[in-house]
Amino acid sequence: MTSPSPSSNVSASPLRRALRWAKQWIVPLAIVVGVMAPLRSAVADWNDVPSGSMTPTILEGDRVFVNKLAYGLRVPFTTTWIATWSGPSRGDVVTLASPADGIRLVKRVIGVSGDRLSMRDDRLTINGQALGYRVIDDNAKQTLPDGRVVRTVIAEEALPGHPHRVHFTPGVRSASTFAEIVVPDGQYFVMGDNRDMSADSRVFGFVSRDRIYGEATGIALSLDPDGYYLPRFSRWFRRME
Repeated sequence: MTSPSPSSNVSASPLRRALRWAKQWIVPLAIVVGVMAPLRSAVADWNDVPSGSMTPTILEGDRVFVNKLAYGLRVPFTTTWIATWSGPSRGDVVTLASPADGIRLVKRVIGVSGDRLSMRDDRLTINGQALGYRVIDDNAKQTLPDGRVVRTVIAEEALPGHPHRVHFTPGVRSASTFAEIVVPDGQYFVMGDNRDMSADSRVFGFVSRDRIYGEATGIALSLDPDGYYLPRFSRWFRRME
């Protein structure tokens, strides 16, 4: 009987080690990815916030938790609904695909189907009711894209059923006034809480339901981009206003 040659043992040993390594690491990793990817697509996810369009509610460097089951269940990796149970409500903070370019955005729902909306000098009127505004800080600061630091105003906006804080930047040109519009059936009007520094439905128009991924219900964690990305622990696990 012929015994294996030394060269065959040498060549088989690396192969066995590679197979063992694959079994220990690659296969479990593939299983985890195979399970997590559909869950992140259809059930829950967390998204980073690269811009300041939602300050003071969400800051740059926050990671928001997104409940993708808030309004229904989709086939993973598609926009096809398996089941729906509720639509976004006025005041919800949602993640969506921009109708302009498909980029993922985080905005607040201001108008739902049938709502009549208008704005004058950054003050909203919904269904004939002018919203109230209470100034919280009239000497806040904000850095503009060109690097200038300007004075801003933080106020509480009395959105029916969901009062929340908004940010105004006096002197900045923005779509702070528009005539009355009516939100069409199956569409939503969204805005950023940083009213004068947000590209939202005033720019790209209404948002259809199939473009809304889910509801941002809280801040999972936060890192400070102006402070070497150190953790801002005071913002961790904070519920969305």
